[in-house]
Amino acid sequence: MTGKIETVGVCGAGGTMGAGIAIVAARAGFRTVACDVSEDSLARARKQTEGFFGKSVDRGKMSEADRDQALAGLSHTTRLEELSGCDLVIEAIYEDLQAKRELLGLLDGICGHDTIFASNTSTLSITEIAAGSQRPDKVVGMHFCLPAQLMKLIEMSPGLLTSPETFQAAWAWTETCDQVPVETQDKPGFILNALLVPFNNDAIRAVEAGVAEPTAIDAAIKTGLGYKMGPLELVDLVGLDTQLRLCEAFYPITLDPRAATPPLLRRMVAAGLLGRKAGKGFYTYDRDAMFGG
Repeated sequence: MTGKIETVGVCGAGGTMGAGIAIVAARAGFRTVACDVSEDSLARARKQTEGFFGKSVDRGKMSEADRDQALAGLSHTTRLEELSGCDLVIEAIYEDLQAKRELLGLLDGICGHDTIFASNTSTLSITEIAAGSQRPDKVVGMHFCLPAQLMKLIEMSPGLLTSPETFQAAWAWTETCDQVPVETQDKPGFILNALLVPFNNDAIRAVEAGVAEPTAIDAAIKTGLGYKMGPLELVDLVGLDTQLRLCEAFYPITLDPRAATPPLLRRMVAAGLLGRKAGKGFYTYDRDAMFGG
């Protein structure tokens, strides 16, 4: 049996995605434990979260009382043991299969038997990640979209051994958070990234070929196609290193040349130009500001 979800843990909450997921949970009224190995990253995420909620109040999207309640229910820790009371733990750590498996193994010994483990991966198999746990029936894919605190979509993916009860409980939780879940197969990229990665690569190649500057390309896409964000803005938000990993995951499977890593992308990653989290990618950023905050 899978019990009611009341307390949510987020691993990797010092990063852009993890911090956004923690906002989604806390904003919906869940007691939320944000966990990361880096105290500095957690402190920055806390500051960004306070700023985001403050802007939400200023814009009339939430009341001061709701803001205060959300912040009061959100705690930050570097101790994995503090996730012991969580009913749902969502991991949003870096895209490494072994690291995710090891994390689930540690959580096995910390969390209760009914705790649901969710992975935010977009490039790795949920079934393979779940192999790191002694209870793979409790593991589900829950892929949020950046920025998680603004985007409604969550791509829900069951592994081969995910129980129907686990999947249904996780699905119901996303709806409680006022998100929009869609079910996908356990395949790299699911729906959005399978379509976006080649498209984003096309934009990167256009920059490399000298077709236009990043600002002009993004302006053309937003104006002509009605997108809220241009492809190069999106790559900066997701992280150029993440775009590279997506390419490396998709190309061997699809053999689609559009999914192959553009040389410019590889050079920028090597130079540390990773986008928003590094302060510079195709654009330059204030690292202390959260997107939408």
